[in-house]
Amino acid sequence: MTSAPPPPWPFAEDATPVVRHLIEGTAAAVVILDEQLRHLYVNPAWVSVSGVPAEAFSGRTLAEVLPDVRYPDDVMRQVLADGEPREVTITGTTHVASPPLGRRLWRAVYHRLELPGWGVCLAGIGVEISDLRRYLDDLETAHLRLALLDAAATRVGTTLDIETTCVELAELLVPSLADAAAAGIVEEDFHGAPPPPPGMVRLRKMKGSVPPELEWQLRQLGGPGPHVDLPRDSATRHCMNTGRPWLGNLASEELFQKVTVDPERAAIFRRSGIHSLLIVPLVAAGRSIGVVLLGRAGASEPFTEDDVETVQGLAARAAVSIDSARRYSREHTMALELQRALLSEPSSPHPGTEVAARYLPSGRRVLVGGDWYDSLPLPGSRTLLVMGDVMGHGFQAAVAMSQYRSLLRTVAASGMAVEKILDEFDRRAAHLGLDRLATCLLAVMDPQAGSCTLASAGHPPPVLTRPGAGTEVLWLPAGPPIGTGLGGYESITVPMERGATLLLYTDGLVERRGTDIDVSLRELAALSLPADGALDDLLDTLLSGMANGAYEDDVAILAARQP
Repeated sequence: MTSAPPPPWPFAEDATPVVRHLIEGTAAAVVILDEQLRHLYVNPAWVSVSGVPAEAFSGRTLAEVLPDVRYPDDVMRQVLADGEPREVTITGTTHVASPPLGRRLWRAVYHRLELPGWGVCLAGIGVEISDLRRYLDDLETAHLRLALLDAAATRVGTTLDIETTCVELAELLVPSLADAAAAGIVEEDFHGAPPPPPGMVRLRKMKGSVPPELEWQLRQLGGPGPHVDLPRDSATRHCMNTGRPWLGNLASEELFQKVTVDPERAAIFRRSGIHSLLIVPLVAAGRSIGVVLLGRAGASEPFTEDDVETVQGLAARAAVSIDSARRYSREHTMALELQRALLSEPSSPHPGTEVAARYLPSGRRVLVGGDWYDSLPLPGSRTLLVMGDVMGHGFQAAVAMSQYRSLLRTVAASGMAVEKILDEFDRRAAHLGLDRLATCLLAVMDPQAGSCTLASAGHPPPVLTRPGAGTEVLWLPAGPPIGTGLGGYESITVPMERGATLLLYTDGLVERRGTDIDVSLRELAALSLPADGALDDLLDTLLSGMANGAYEDDVAILAARQP
């Protein structure tokens, strides 16, 4: 049988005026509890914040009066047991909690008292710190946002590869801001596949970031193909058209279908436990180039406005990197196609000369450059070999290379000596005003005379390998690059017996960061290159012997032999 609670304690009436004024006039909540943690007294401040009249507390525990407020009763009993004051945190909702406040927070300290006629009691004094907690939460959110934006600068867009950039963005978003994230990029080139139906926009699906337990289900969302076609009335299209984010917190079936455009895919969201979606456009240069989609599942809270702003900031940074990667990829493809067209495998202009060539884009950046080679027939069974290198990389360098190559062919048709060809080549290039200089090496092989005449416009020296005599670097007088208009080139003539092989190359073969080029040239001269057999085998040996990892620059090589 439960004992009756003690009668209300007339604390306020028995207290001195000063104590009464302090207790009843303070903004802090003050309560007196008995050994069963039942209320004996509550001051007006606690009545005000709780929304419960004082008489409702009398003889009852806090859980009986405010069941939505959590308090550590075990700590309070320890204070009664050993008399040591302790601070505790009390949290929950009260009858006067408004939506802006929501869950409230108090910090309280409890003391044990022994009062005449009442024995051992527990006195608690607490102050509300909800606003402070909210401030600290906002501060933590701001720090998280700044940290993510700072991380995006170093973790997103580390390469000029679209898929890598999208994966980096998704991995930054999960799990810091979402339980699942993935990007879709507008597909403009369909690569032989049928175009999307009229009115549709095609997004190429990128690998996202999801926890293992969701990966299998979410993989089905985009369908079996590598892309998804979006109709005009989809939420994703609306997001892309307006350039504004789309938020679906605690989404209904109807909202899910606005995103998936398919009831079956909406059901996949449901089965995976995702309850909230956020779609943010990837906007670059004033147009949407794709979207990033985020989902929260299970016990995760819905997205907040702060989350939306943070994701927009991250998406804006990622969009710049993705757009740069798109433009680079387009430029690289065009330049590579141009360079491959111009650098078709050289033929054998005369039966007395065998040629082979290689072109390797840089392994570090996969950038197309201005390297070129050529072989042209001359009267008297002679062959003109050309190796050139326009400064710079990319499409513009490849275009300049095509101009230099065409111009040199025109000049070489005159039949002048190689040093005169370079003089005229330089003069015409300077007159045209090409904005990129070029180095160039010319060699005329003459099987009938058994010789080779060479001239250089600032180009790395060629290499001659003779049967039984090893490999030799041919040091030529170094004239100025083509395009300066300075001229003044000189030539040398070296004997070239049958079976000897001349190697022309660009600087990517011998230039390495941190290594002097003279060291690389000595390594090249020390290589044991096969004097007979196919020229392709010789080139394989040369490339494997000089490659210490990927080449840092483009490499072009032209080998010529008098069989």
